Amino acid sequence: MTYTLPKLDYAYNALEPFIDAKTMEIHHSKHHQTYIDKLNAALDKHPEFAGKPLEELLKNINSVPEDIRTAVRNHGGGHLNHSIYWKTLGPNCGGEAQGEIAAAISKEFGSFTDFKKKLSETSVNHFGSGWGWLVADSSGKLSVISLPNQDSPLMQGLKPVFGIDVWEHAHYLLRQNRRAEYVEVLWNVINWNEVGEVYASALK
Repeated sequence: MTYTLPKLDYAYNALEPFIDAKTMEIHHSKHHQTYIDKLNAALDKHPEFAGKPLEELLKNINSVPEDIRTAVRNHGGGHLNHSIYWKTLGPNCGGEAQGEIAAAISKEFGSFTDFKKKLSETSVNHFGSGWGWLVADSSGKLSVISLPNQDSPLMQGLKPVFGIDVWEHAHYLLRQNRRAEYVEVLWNVINWNEVGEVYASALK
């Protein structure tokens, strides 16, 4: 299996003024593409692993051959994390979650406002590069965590539902070092319909 860059469902400028077009273009066509290229190059060394789903490789990262394990962890994680990120953003979105995901959020965090505060603070306060994640366990119970670099929640037995990318390349052209500002405006472009579908899929 050769991995390819997923096409966005919207134009690079569609998330403005919250995320600028140039950041989206570089983030998607350069950074994400590099993760894919390096993941494919690593798997070329072990064709018997190339046919396995990426989710399976990340869930069982310690079973991946040692000479490519770090590459699959970093670049496979980068590919999967970004694939979720792009799908759960969109123009004319934002607002609050609806339906099953909203009920799960209220059950676990008390309210959408409390959840938003927790995920925002977790993302802003993460040290260095990484992600703030809304994740689900095998029973569907939600929690908020942060992970370094491109580590996937799958490596902890958790299912990623929505992630906030806090690598500087996600915001630096427009907002420089103002990570908190980027996290705050990101809530205006979260596609809750898609997040709900990701959560529903995680329950299966």
